[in-house]
Amino acid sequence: MTGIAAAQAAPRHAFRDVWLITVGHGLTHWYPATFYLLLPLIGSELGLTYSQIGLIMTCQYVAAAIANVPGGVLVDTVGRKGLLMAVSLFWVGFPYLLIGFTHSYAMLLACIALVGFGNSIWHPTAIPTLGQRYPERKGLVLSLHGMGGNVGDAVAPVVIGALLALFSWRQVVVMNVVPGLVVAVLILVLLGTLQFGTKHVERQSLAEYLRGLEGLFRNRALVLLSVGSSFRTMTQAALLTFLPVFLAREMGYSPALVGACLFALQAAGFAAAPVAGHLSDRMGRKRILMSSMLTSAAVLALMAFSGGSPLFIALVAVLGFFLYATRPVIQAWLLEATPKNMGGSSIGVLFGAQAIGGALGPLLAGLVADRYGLLATFYFLAATIVIANLFVVWVPKPRHSGDFGKENRDIFPQT
Repeated sequence: MTGIAAAQAAPRHAFRDVWLITVGHGLTHWYPATFYLLLPLIGSELGLTYSQIGLIMTCQYVAAAIANVPGGVLVDTVGRKGLLMAVSLFWVGFPYLLIGFTHSYAMLLACIALVGFGNSIWHPTAIPTLGQRYPERKGLVLSLHGMGGNVGDAVAPVVIGALLALFSWRQVVVMNVVPGLVVAVLILVLLGTLQFGTKHVERQSLAEYLRGLEGLFRNRALVLLSVGSSFRTMTQAALLTFLPVFLAREMGYSPALVGACLFALQAAGFAAAPVAGHLSDRMGRKRILMSSMLTSAAVLALMAFSGGSPLFIALVAVLGFFLYATRPVIQAWLLEATPKNMGGSSIGVLFGAQAIGGALGPLLAGLVADRYGLLATFYFLAATIVIANLFVVWVPKPRHSGDFGKENRDIFPQT
């Protein structure tokens, strides 16, 4: 395992690889971020209830939950990381083109489920690759990778919001797929030229992999981090689903203004990711993670209390800073708590658990909104992020970077 890590670690001057993978990550977020802005328009056109709007995003996360663990298996046993990332980029973008031609709610659910399958390939491929190539700077490089997603999340609502002032949402969806296809081809070429060191790594047999997978599910840190992250994603998914709906229906904002608010949420996360990642490398994962989650809960409660006042809008950016700061910290901690040859499966389990939380969040928040009003959903979200923090409290700390603890050494002996 030491030899594998050495073979895959990248020299410091090769940091450009991080930026190439980060660009790809931004593209996987561009199309979902576009769809969040379209949800209020689609809901109005089809006459959907809040629960039905929430069910749309639930279908995406259910599909992702089903596909994430098999996606991790594919990464750990097959390899070909550049190709897998390119396929993921295409698979995320293409179903949104199909959505532009459907008038059926059932077909809409089917298309959004396809997006969930595509997204399940990216993270088990990209995140372990970065962690292995930059073992001493996991928090920083994974925060930069997360920052790429924040850029896609932030820029898409602004661009699409401006286009919606001139075109119908169906026209915008068709136009939006053209640059996506062009960039997908470009990313295929760029990622295809990268060497991830897979030829230096002995491929695992199926029996070896299954033994490792069995031990993986007995890893206490993996289980607690995955469950806690599931509740954190429940918060995020429900927020992204109903914040645009609240701004459009309760506060009367135009699509352009809704896009600007979503940009503020994501831009704050863009700024927070590298700061949190770097601090977690220096100060420890648990300290940064717990403080960010507790602050997120407090901000969500203040948003519910402030109603539709200008303070509500100001708090959106504050929430984005602390809520999105947690993602790279969780990923870096998980890679330290699990063996390197199971990195894809570890991330697959994490994102599978997150997908379950993401599936439940919009649906439960929609039920709360139908019964108590949209503003009540923000109290619900504050409760879910507090629950996430309770699981983080019990996660054992690795003794140093790259060490996944004595309890896991017993399960995964070093070679």
